[in-house]
Amino acid sequence: MSVRTEKVGHLIQEEISLLIERDYRTSEMGFITVTKVTMSPDLRLARIYVSIFGDTKVKERTLFLLNEAKKEIRQFIGAKVRLKFVPEIAFFVDDTMDYVANIEELLKKTHRNDDN
Repeated sequence: MSVRTEKVGHLIQEEISLLIERDYRTSEMGFITVTKVTMSPDLRLARIYVSIFGDTKVKERTLFLLNEAKKEIRQFIGAKVRLKFVPEIAFFVDDTMDYVANIEELLKKTHRNDDN
């Protein structure tokens, strides 16, 4: 990944994080954190990874609502980030924290079994 794609991705991540914090905090959605934005080499596609706090149903609902709001979010990016083309956006759930929690739980079980 080039320096430019990283910089643009980071800038888009900051802007979308602010937008979500300001406009998309509803009781229907879980707590959302934008964890990463990766850009295609031509800067025409932004893959936005979000961490969503809640059960599976809340995560699915939140991802659905974010995808429903793609047009508005893309317009916001176009107004805030100066680029030749406004990138298409795609949302993905970042389940890294769930994975880490599962590993920690397995390690705790292993340690408890060792103590017995």
